[in-house]
Amino acid sequence: MDILKKAAGAVTEGLSELWPVPGQKPSLQDGKLRPCEFAPNCVSSESEDFVHHVDPLAFSGPADRAWSALKSVIADHGGVIRDEQPGYLWSTFLIPLFGYTDDVEFRLAEDEGVIHIRSAARLGFYDLNVNRARAEELSIALADALKG
Repeated sequence: MDILKKAAGAVTEGLSELWPVPGQKPSLQDGKLRPCEFAPNCVSSESEDFVHHVDPLAFSGPADRAWSALKSVIADHGGVIRDEQPGYLWSTFLIPLFGYTDDVEFRLAEDEGVIHIRSAARLGFYDLNVNRARAEELSIALADALKG
């Protein structure tokens, strides 16, 4: 059984690296996070529909402090930062049980005192609310990190 689990994990990890097209990576669209598709395996604080909407990560104080704390929170929660540009960050999280990779993007809205988040599964339709739970967990962790 352990061999089957490892084989399935290797196949899904290999397939997930093909997202969306080999060599292409997530990015902003018109200065915002990309909208979620129809599937419920994506959440975004910039989504206006209730199926995909989550609250952004709020902060007070200097934006650079919040951004730095966010990077630590990502690492502390098992994420890997793949790309960072001014006001934008793309990270990936591996779901250990199945070997799926989720893409988690952040956009700093300094004037609003928030960091927008988009968390989406690369494969599948349902994600058992993993991405919603992750967004909420990262929001709480960032708030805790900024308290200290």
